[in-house]
Amino acid sequence: MKKLYFMLMMMPALASAQDFQFDEMTYSPEQTVFKLFAPNNAKCTVKVGKKKVKMRKTGDCLWTATVKGDLQGQPYVFNTGHGDTPGVFAKAVGTNGKEAYILDLTTTNPAGWERDKRPVCKSPVDLVVYEMHHRDFSIARKDAKYPGKFLALTEPWAIKHLKDLGINAVHILPSYDYGSVDETRLNEPQYNWGYDPVNYNVPEGSYSTNPADPAVRIREFKQMVQALHNAGIRVILDVVYNHTYNIDNSNFQKTYPDYFYRKIATTPDGSPSGYSNGSGCGNETASEKPMMRRFMMESVKYWINEYHIDGFRFDLMGCHDIETMNQIRQMVNEIDPTIFIYGEGWSAGACALPNEKLGMKANIPQMPGIAAFSDEIRDALRGPFSDDTKPGWLGFFTTKDCDLTTTETTKTTIDINVESLKFGLVGCIQHPQVDMKKVNYSKAPWAVEPTQMMSYVSCHDDMCLVDRLKASIPRVKEDELIRLDLLAQTAVFTSQGVPFMLSGEELLRNKKGVHNSFESPDSINQLDWQNKLRYPQVFEYYKNLIALRKQYPHFRLGSADEVRDKLCFLDAPRGVVAYNITGAVGCVVNNVIVVLNPTRRQQTVSVPEGHYTVICASGVIDLNGIDSFTDNQVTVAPQSALIITGS
Repeated sequence: MKKLYFMLMMMPALASAQDFQFDEMTYSPEQTVFKLFAPNNAKCTVKVGKKKVKMRKTGDCLWTATVKGDLQGQPYVFNTGHGDTPGVFAKAVGTNGKEAYILDLTTTNPAGWERDKRPVCKSPVDLVVYEMHHRDFSIARKDAKYPGKFLALTEPWAIKHLKDLGINAVHILPSYDYGSVDETRLNEPQYNWGYDPVNYNVPEGSYSTNPADPAVRIREFKQMVQALHNAGIRVILDVVYNHTYNIDNSNFQKTYPDYFYRKIATTPDGSPSGYSNGSGCGNETASEKPMMRRFMMESVKYWINEYHIDGFRFDLMGCHDIETMNQIRQMVNEIDPTIFIYGEGWSAGACALPNEKLGMKANIPQMPGIAAFSDEIRDALRGPFSDDTKPGWLGFFTTKDCDLTTTETTKTTIDINVESLKFGLVGCIQHPQVDMKKVNYSKAPWAVEPTQMMSYVSCHDDMCLVDRLKASIPRVKEDELIRLDLLAQTAVFTSQGVPFMLSGEELLRNKKGVHNSFESPDSINQLDWQNKLRYPQVFEYYKNLIALRKQYPHFRLGSADEVRDKLCFLDAPRGVVAYNITGAVGCVVNNVIVVLNPTRRQQTVSVPEGHYTVICASGVIDLNGIDSFTDNQVTVAPQSALIITGS
């Protein structure tokens, strides 16, 4: 078994790490102070414009230089003997992030920025999260004035679409300065999701109208946040602290070689043999080291304070140690406890820390106030991540066209998908009616509260929902595809977790079958806005489904004890999932019953005797009521959801 090796190149005991601020540049009209965390034996300089200044060591691994005069607008770079770098915490950069710039950030504030307020959110379960990529969302919109830019999200058409849909939080894919798009060639086709960090604390230049002007990207990002806040929409930032674009050219490595990365050892004497690669990108950062931890904390705080960010999605959170994630959560609580934090509860490979110390999904009970994505409900619905052609609960009955009383193997497959779906519906908490022995991936509940679970069926990564249904259900017809699409999202939005959807799914989005479109062209990734006219019933269903969730607190109980007390699964034919939620606080409706039928046949389910109003049936949602009846049985149409209420 390989030995773990950690380079302890840091301040002795690092007593000052908790107090160290990554303010590498502090500007005033009279002088600018530069600070750097670098090795004690380095020869550190800062070059301001054409003037090179030696830095002096003022503490253990702390270097400082002060340059007199008003340097506003001047470029600068540090050098510790490994090439020029803007530092690890540049706040303003020029084209492609090669140079940092001295900037009075108050000059980048849009009018009224000091009055900008975070939209109210009493609980994470009240959020409806909409994951978007700036370019995808607006590049093909004919009436967009700023297609593919931050400012597109300030335009009336964009705000109207998001408000009409009803979402109240946008999760924007990486929006810091990243490496794979050349900002000097924006007239040429280029595309990337942005999971290749260069400067973590500066907005990406290709999304601005002028990447050469350091102030423009900052101002336009703030304008975007301000417009969304004015519309009642929170802004969640996708952060990728787990790895850098590369090692040798990274600002971390150029500033303090090997400090910020984990290394492994396989040699008998324990000497390092290479870099750990839990990220799957050639390197992984060492969040457990005091100054990397400090960097992450200061970065999160900076985005909150300077850009008014309302939440953070941690890429490959399973690469970060539990203590760092908890310290970030505690710090954020002191600023605003409603700021939401969630992440991917896994890594992309083996990390140079044992799993029990990492922010894995199984360790969520040790991370209060932090949520993780549920791959249990995702893969139960659509099929396993490892095989695009294998159907899940949505497609199994379509591909098999089974009569629900078939072979034992088929029954087992059905039961696993059903139990995994039920686990997701309760928010991945312990529930007496969920048999964990049949749940995929997890054999024990991992969420202490349902607010720690992100409920979803697709995201930017992997196939989008439409493509996955097509890949796993050969020759699926369009009407059937739409029914299954709507059924999938009904499960997501009626679950007790925090619902999450991929931008464009309300338009029946597809990516032409591409599994991993991180650098595919616009023709693959862009939203087809004509689909809003082609499939008006899809947008209408999504819109009404979100409104339904907001209107009925039954789907937003927010407490594990309440979920266990109020949500009861009903007996149903094999493959069908039915449940009743009773007595939700703040609602005159006592019972809400949901029946989810993936089969090609009409199904009958027994319910408590009562008088009911139908609010969802056969792909239609009407909160005013579609029909009413008195009975102890309901029938649900093929491949659809039925939702009824009873007082």
